[in-house]
Amino acid sequence: MKKILLGTAALAFSASMAMAASHMQTVRMGTEGAYPPYNFINDAGEVDGFERELGDELCKRAELSCEWVTNDWDSIIPNLVSGNYDTIIAGMSITDERDEVIDFTQNYTQPDPSAYLVMTGNEGLDLGSAVIAAQTGTIQASFVAESGATLVEFATPDETIAAVRGGEADAVLADKSFLKPISDEGGDLVMLDQEELIGGGVGLGIRESDGELKAKFDAAIQSMKDDGSLNALIEKWEIGAPF
Repeated sequence: MKKILLGTAALAFSASMAMAASHMQTVRMGTEGAYPPYNFINDAGEVDGFERELGDELCKRAELSCEWVTNDWDSIIPNLVSGNYDTIIAGMSITDERDEVIDFTQNYTQPDPSAYLVMTGNEGLDLGSAVIAAQTGTIQASFVAESGATLVEFATPDETIAAVRGGEADAVLADKSFLKPISDEGGDLVMLDQEELIGGGVGLGIRESDGELKAKFDAAIQSMKDDGSLNALIEKWEIGAPF
């Protein structure tokens, strides 16, 4: 009799778990898929990287079911606002300008130093009079435009690197964590010593109308900061300084 009762209880528990799962809110996570180590598409054609691992863990802690969506960087904010997905988790730095259009969660990375990459032999470049490539719509593009140097913008990170190799630009300015692996290859590109600290760290972009969703992700990020698991991910993927 006890075994029958235990079996009935187990079935009831399984059914309740399945029902809870079916009622779990589905959140579409919008990313670029072209900015390693933050996010990229792996050999299996799936979103991978620091933000994939982080996003999956945040959804688990917030009791959300997550789907991953990729979108070009230059339209990533308009497509969030228009409802094509529910968050931006794409290495997006928190800035006042962006905060006028969307909301941000608390930051899940510290401000990542931005660095310059040049052709080997061009280490003595005068940055003040240089032609500097940056990805369109980034904090680096805004920084170069305000610095007095000549800015050339490109839609993707890979195009900024190609511009330096092809002689369209003297240098590229981007997150150091993106440029360092390229520099470390020891080929024709080298990173300059000069760094720039821009922005207020990276956070999830959320529609201004989705205050409840923002609160859930804020709590999940804070819990990962509190238990050290966020720092572990930052160190694993070499995303700047830990908290």
